[in-house]
Amino acid sequence: MAAVLSALFALLAAVGNATGTVLQRVGARSVPPGDAFSIRLVRHLLHHPAWLAGIAVVVGAAACQALALAFGPLSLVQPILVTELPFTLLIACAFSRRRLPAAGWTASVMVAGGLALTLAAAAPSGGNSVVSTGTWVLTLLTTALVISLCVLAALRQPRGKARAALFSSASAIGYALTATLMKSATETFEQRGTGAFFAAWQTYAFVAAGACSLFLLANAMESGPLVASQPALTLGEGLVSVTLGILVYEDRVRTGWWLIPEGVGAVLITWGVLTLVRVDTESGESSAP
Repeated sequence: MAAVLSALFALLAAVGNATGTVLQRVGARSVPPGDAFSIRLVRHLLHHPAWLAGIAVVVGAAACQALALAFGPLSLVQPILVTELPFTLLIACAFSRRRLPAAGWTASVMVAGGLALTLAAAAPSGGNSVVSTGTWVLTLLTTALVISLCVLAALRQPRGKARAALFSSASAIGYALTATLMKSATETFEQRGTGAFFAAWQTYAFVAAGACSLFLLANAMESGPLVASQPALTLGEGLVSVTLGILVYEDRVRTGWWLIPEGVGAVLITWGVLTLVRVDTESGESSAP
């Protein structure tokens, strides 16, 4: 029952994140190019109703994600957030009053089917809830280094798909780290109560990591089209989260011959996402040649 509740809340989080992404994209598109990656970007977005509405929805999605992590392991919850991509495209098309092309529907089914197959085969289960200080230090330093490299590479690129993808990749790593820290904080709340939750450094760390990730995502949306930033965010966050779940919390997944259906599911997800990348939600037509 706990796994079912975890999956349900994770799905709600994916829908919320998708809705918030579309609303934030509306706000980010109105930012003057000269205000990118600066405090002026934040000031501009804070005055845009769509962006503020997107933030409110994302906060609700974060609450659902926290509940999902309370009921299940990181390696179960975070891959479900891959469905955020097809949800984003569906919501973006509805928002712009355009129809999602047939290729988009087919790709969305592939993503959902591949995810279901992968999770059924992997059967992720929780591992160790106690994380050593050394593991936390190594995790924080490594993720901070990779995020910094992505940001530096993005700043060297002109506005466009490459810049958006790099900022989005940095945001994906940040959100994966946020979920990893949130998992620890929610377990502290469950086991030791409210006082311990607010006394734990992980509580403030996941808030800070989430805020930084949100800033990076805003820059990704300002830098290029949604189809350039969203795949890197969705797949990157899922992949890094599973990796952190295994390395930090020692989450367990089935191996052996189970790797075959897991691989098939991963191929379906990747194929579906690559197809979805070519769907242009802003003009309502596929951008595929």
